[in-house]
Amino acid sequence: MSSLWPRIEPLLARVQKPARYIGCEDGAQAPRGGPGKVGWLLIYPDAYEVGLPNQGLQILYEILNERDHAFAERSYAPWPDMETLMRRRGVPLFSVDTHRAAADFDLLAFNLSAELVYTNVLNCIDLAGVPVRAERRGEEDLLVAAGGHCAFNPEPLADFVDLFVMGDGEEVVSEINSVVLEWKASGRTAGSRQAVLRRLAAVPGVYVPSMYDVAYDGPRLAAVTPRYPDVPERVEKRTISDLAAWPYPRRQLVPLTEVVHDRLNVEVFRGCTRGCRFCQAGMITRPVRERPADQVRAMVTEGLARTGHDEVALTSLSSADYSGIAGVVTDIINDPTCSGQVSVSLPSLRVDAFTVGVASEIQKVRRTGLTFAPEGGTWRMRQVINKLIREEDLYGAVDSAFSQGWQRVKLYFLTGLPTETDEDTLGIAELARNCVAVGHRYGRKVTVAASVGGFVPKPHTPFQWFGQDTVAELQRKINLLRDATRRDRGVALRWHDPKATLAEGIASRGDRRIGAVIEEVWWGGGTFQEWSEFFDLGRWEAAMAAHGLSIEWYVNRQRDEDEVLPWDHISAGLHRDFLWQDWQDALSHQGLEDCRWTPCYDCGACTGYGLEHVVASAVPPAGGSQGTGQDLSTGGAVPVELLPARVAATSAP
Repeated sequence: MSSLWPRIEPLLARVQKPARYIGCEDGAQAPRGGPGKVGWLLIYPDAYEVGLPNQGLQILYEILNERDHAFAERSYAPWPDMETLMRRRGVPLFSVDTHRAAADFDLLAFNLSAELVYTNVLNCIDLAGVPVRAERRGEEDLLVAAGGHCAFNPEPLADFVDLFVMGDGEEVVSEINSVVLEWKASGRTAGSRQAVLRRLAAVPGVYVPSMYDVAYDGPRLAAVTPRYPDVPERVEKRTISDLAAWPYPRRQLVPLTEVVHDRLNVEVFRGCTRGCRFCQAGMITRPVRERPADQVRAMVTEGLARTGHDEVALTSLSSADYSGIAGVVTDIINDPTCSGQVSVSLPSLRVDAFTVGVASEIQKVRRTGLTFAPEGGTWRMRQVINKLIREEDLYGAVDSAFSQGWQRVKLYFLTGLPTETDEDTLGIAELARNCVAVGHRYGRKVTVAASVGGFVPKPHTPFQWFGQDTVAELQRKINLLRDATRRDRGVALRWHDPKATLAEGIASRGDRRIGAVIEEVWWGGGTFQEWSEFFDLGRWEAAMAAHGLSIEWYVNRQRDEDEVLPWDHISAGLHRDFLWQDWQDALSHQGLEDCRWTPCYDCGACTGYGLEHVVASAVPPAGGSQGTGQDLSTGGAVPVELLPARVAATSAP
């Protein structure tokens, strides 16, 4: 295991950001490999500055390096300038920790946080010197693994990835490691690769695509069935039951260069019971488990002392829902060891749980950014999507912020939602306009940034049967908003490219046939498709046409109840009939309250734990649901790092 550094260093003077490739971060490890260890190269298939803060990758990095029979290092997708030099000089994909070649490891393990990175996954496999298609790999080739939220529809990458992990990775990586260690010790004899994959398919939460046959009936998917009796018909996600038992990362990486979310991140809980019908993360990470408040405080105190950060983010899918959030924030800010110099941010805020008290505390040191997500422009639309936030909730939260001195807030909306009308679309402009008026009550010049993203129906949500809006229709709705806000001083409208929304729809809703499309886009040079400067819808359209696949069929049409969906053999813990009924309720404009405060809806998330009803032991406080009655502490998936969308965010003139 020799270092490639002598071959890498001469390239660094010729690339834009050499710090992406040198490692040396505080918290980085230099693990020692050996014949009795399984080597993991953990890869975030995006630029270093996006991937470095990812908590899921950092958690597995620490856990694996604590094991006696494993070692793990990190890699990120090389930027095109570096990739060009690497291919020209014959430098393979390498780790940033010790600059070992990918071939020195046993597994390439990808974190899949967004569908448009799929071409980067193929590119990294190729740079590692591994055949891109799994069927062409031999006994000596690395195993290619993947996990993360996008893995809940693994089929578009099924031809390229040997095994997928569904759900939480903390426990299952050790089980995978044991299987691979035994295979490695056996000398990888002829035919053993298929044998080890079959063994891995028996590990709960692991999906091995090559162990399944896929049948089609014309354009429709007919079935995905196991080839052997010991391979499960349906792969159930993995769930860690006690978040307190996994206080990771203990040594968060501190980069030497600027990265997104350059701060201490502490996960306060996983899962969400709010039931937003568009939100895949909220559906697949059920049920909710909170980290004990004392552990949160300890992780913050120790993390700040070690990293030197002056900002801490309390992360989750809805951080203001954490029990006693105000007290935790107050304790962090007033901790004498912080000398009053540490600010707190809550990256994911529900407006009905944001109060003057919370606003007052988090702005004591400095005013971090505030983003609220009403998602829909009208109450009718928010009932459809089950984001049960009334206008008075939003205006109250914005008032709390402006009253405490904020001059800018960001609102996030979706367009192209089921049953959406032009009135709903224009409601976005009206809400933003009224929020500006709230700020003017305090005699301040304020800005309300309204960011609008095109809606992509995701697997394992009630909207998985919905037909996505076309590019033309999404663009028409954006034009409506541009015209409606053109004269509104204080409203800054931004939107995401509808063309990128279409490509995301292809990648996220596809079956195994879409793999050939992804491969062709990659082969034609289409990497970093989530970056506006590299995105090209024409590549996707040409690839779909070349393989005789219809964009309308995969993206724009409505599905019926009985259709076999590409991800039906993967279980996120939710009953299919619950999702279908929730879809029917959406079409009837019926909302469902948070199940922490009502009797169980029997979605399926809790039944594996011997619980049929989960009711909080205290009523929710007025104006929100920051209750203390958290009866359940189970469920979840690999931690989410909430990253800003990067595809063609555009400002209105």
